[in-house]
Amino acid sequence: MSKFTRRRHALRQFAGFLAASPLWPQALTPQQMDDDVNGPINVHEFEEVARRKLNRLAYDFIAGGVEDELALRANREAFSRHFIVPRFMRDVSEVSTGVELLGMKLATPLIIAPTGGKNLVLPRADEVVAAAALKTNTLICTPTGTQKILEDGHPLMWWTNNVGAPDKASAITGARRVADQGCKGIVVTVDNAYQSNRDRNNRNRFDYGYMQTGVPKPGDPPRPPRNPARPAMWQPHVPSLNWSYIEWVKGAVNLPIILKGILHPEDAALAVKYGADAISVSNHGGRQMDGVIAPLDALPDAVEATGGRIPVLMDGGIRRGSDVIKALALGAKAVLLGRAPLWGLGAYGQPGVERVLTMLSDEVKLGLALSGARTPADLKPGMIRRRPLV
Repeated sequence: MSKFTRRRHALRQFAGFLAASPLWPQALTPQQMDDDVNGPINVHEFEEVARRKLNRLAYDFIAGGVEDELALRANREAFSRHFIVPRFMRDVSEVSTGVELLGMKLATPLIIAPTGGKNLVLPRADEVVAAAALKTNTLICTPTGTQKILEDGHPLMWWTNNVGAPDKASAITGARRVADQGCKGIVVTVDNAYQSNRDRNNRNRFDYGYMQTGVPKPGDPPRPPRNPARPAMWQPHVPSLNWSYIEWVKGAVNLPIILKGILHPEDAALAVKYGADAISVSNHGGRQMDGVIAPLDALPDAVEATGGRIPVLMDGGIRRGSDVIKALALGAKAVLLGRAPLWGLGAYGQPGVERVLTMLSDEVKLGLALSGARTPADLKPGMIRRRPLV
């Protein structure tokens, strides 16, 4: 054996010794990661942990989109087409992620979006996510799960959510009820007139009743189906929703109205005309109509159409702090997070939601600094370049 060969052999033995040593940092195995909330280092890894832990019906309900999932993929692909052009030689020794939105001071431009089916993950999940929002000082949008926290006097920042109302009387009744409960805003999901055609749910023979009861566990007695998924099922929600809803509610309560699901710039302009206080550019996480434009692609035109008269929010496909930076630079005042907190919930419960929110907030702060911005307001459209579609 030559001197060189002996040396190489010795180095390999030493490397093997180090790898086996308990003093040498080890990458976590999937099993170890499943038990350690600090194991995943990004939202994608939280999703993987949640996927391993959740019932397939629950995972597919959360992860899936509508039909061929073109819109679902487009939401993420849009971020890969937009590039940050940072500014340098700017003092970023002090960086703040805070924003002011509709009279509220938010610590970060992150809002927990309204999402259905949390009970598929664990019982009373809306309360768990609300508790995580309180712990992290994050604005949450949800129709349920906040009552106990508010009754106990905790300063939860809370918007409610609905899909509209079929008539003026029910719109007023609902608005007054949430106003009395301490709600700070009403988010109306405008793109949910009918139940959408979700292939994963149809294939899994999913029952939409599980959204309240949770997925049956092995050994549970059979349940009669409540609302089984069917291809292209015709199930109306509030198909009569129109611009009059804003007038009905504003005549009854002094709460801001946020329209979620705006994609067309003409609708953004009409939202201003009819008195909406903000809009969220969204395609429902790719879960309503397939083949629609990605929110990030629709955002600049919507911002232009509103002319700075109302705040513009955005949701859809956000998994990284750099995604948030891109949305803010293109004119969003804040972003809503849908699946990301759910992957934290599915992976580790409340601590997982808190970890996801904190992690994304930290990524946003670092992203601001590395972009040459001390605050979100320092981000400008000129700091983004978009690669043309081929």
